[in-house]
Amino acid sequence: MISLENVHKAFGSKEILRGVDLNVARGESCVIIGGSGTGKSVTLKCILGLISPDQGTIKVGGEDITATGDRDAFLARFGMLFQGAALFDSLPVWQNVAFRLLRGSLKRPKSEAREIAIEKLRRVGLGPDVADLFPAELSGGMQKRVGLARAIAADPEIIFFDEPTTGLDPIMAGVINELIREIVVEMGATAVTITHDMTSVRAIADKVAMLHRGKIRWFGPVAEMDSADDPYLKQFITGSAEGPIETLR
Repeated sequence: MISLENVHKAFGSKEILRGVDLNVARGESCVIIGGSGTGKSVTLKCILGLISPDQGTIKVGGEDITATGDRDAFLARFGMLFQGAALFDSLPVWQNVAFRLLRGSLKRPKSEAREIAIEKLRRVGLGPDVADLFPAELSGGMQKRVGLARAIAADPEIIFFDEPTTGLDPIMAGVINELIREIVVEMGATAVTITHDMTSVRAIADKVAMLHRGKIRWFGPVAEMDSADDPYLKQFITGSAEGPIETLR
């Protein structure tokens, strides 16, 4: 479903991606792990076409994204759960969830968009009484659920999750992980997640890719992650200060 081949990206003299190769199968949940500044977010932005790679090929559904003419239709295939939920403070919850259904190529009548929003809120465990509240009236965990409802509102083929459990307590993080796993399986969507949270990795991943210094160091099934002999992967998943990954002392 998603294919990256020899993808490079630099900003000035700073090389971020140095030849990324990655294949995510249709309906698969792939989690990209790695330290801060290793290129995880840049990789997602390249797939979405928000920034252009300097070199390499990216295909979505077999189609080269650089040859995509209708950007609106292309982006309609994606859903996104942003770090920190990233809700619009001035809009009530239901309009946040239905944001894409109220404009652009996916536009629906307002009453229909509201019905869909309430149904998606129900799917993430929130009742219709939440629909007319504003984000500031919600807890952090509820805001994250609203963000998840927005990500699935248009029934996308592909969903990106950017640090989905950041800022949540362990119990709410577990709830969000379970919801993500259930929804991805239920929808048959292809999912790509970036996270530092190894609990999330084990809960939602089919495959794991470790990105380090702009390249994929290790890629394989989550069940093989803990027994892998790659020293970079071992250091990252154990959180050890000792190993090949540079740490500030």
